[in-house]
Amino acid sequence: MNFLASDELRGRGSGTREEHLAALFIASQFAGFGLEPGGDSGSFLQKAPLPSPMPGPVQKRLQAYESVQRTETWNVVGILRGSRSRKDEEAILLTAHLDHLGVGTNLKGDSIYNGADDDASGTTAVLELARALTKRKRPHRTILFVLFGSEELGGFGNDYFLKHPPIPLDRIVANLEFEMIGRLDPEIPANSVWMTGYERSDLGAELSKHGANIVADPRPKQKFFQRSDNYALAKQGVVAHTISSFGLHSDYHQPSDDLSHIDFTHMSEVISSMLKPIEWLANTQWKPAWNVGGKP
Repeated sequence: MNFLASDELRGRGSGTREEHLAALFIASQFAGFGLEPGGDSGSFLQKAPLPSPMPGPVQKRLQAYESVQRTETWNVVGILRGSRSRKDEEAILLTAHLDHLGVGTNLKGDSIYNGADDDASGTTAVLELARALTKRKRPHRTILFVLFGSEELGGFGNDYFLKHPPIPLDRIVANLEFEMIGRLDPEIPANSVWMTGYERSDLGAELSKHGANIVADPRPKQKFFQRSDNYALAKQGVVAHTISSFGLHSDYHQPSDDLSHIDFTHMSEVISSMLKPIEWLANTQWKPAWNVGGKP
């Protein structure tokens, strides 16, 4: 996480050289864990074209940030192949977005929008879960570890993944997106996280039974379920939710979202609490389902 949120990566701006460097770093970690590449041409990377020109609202938003050419974005895809035969293969999808805002308006002498909580914290969760799960007994279900590019521009990396999944989408039984877990939300118990759209499916309650420190989203009016990469997957039918502990802190999308504000004890507890429940989900016959009226 120190590297991902460092000034050297200049905020990992969507579609920039630094986003690409972050993707290459994550790919090297996946290779070291012994994951199977799930990207283009036998690599861990998916290179996705960005719209040209960008949509009007995106162009307007980018005016506050460094003027650089943004023509492509990068996803990172690693696979821990399950023990089931390919014809019976099912998968669990663990995701986060690797990009942030880059270099922008100078505020109080700082123009690097490091994105430590948003979303180097979630990216770190996916990396650490991959590190741990590759050391365990091979699961029955395949586990996909995916980091999306250009979420901040409008989910372009996620859109590309949906069109080029390494496993058919109807074989993905659940998606957990990790988004902003670097600080405790004061509205929930210590070392807990909330799940967006908790009431929409039976996934959160079942993971809680197996040790996950998950509670319902305390701020449903914020509509966080619709505001992260999980939503596009949910619209495709995948039971997909975001795990977070974002407490509406004032450093959101500011240069002050840096490492000095991260609660590493909280982060470690959150990631640790998710390990056994995810391992259980990867080995059980049980499948999560949408509750009545829950599917978007």
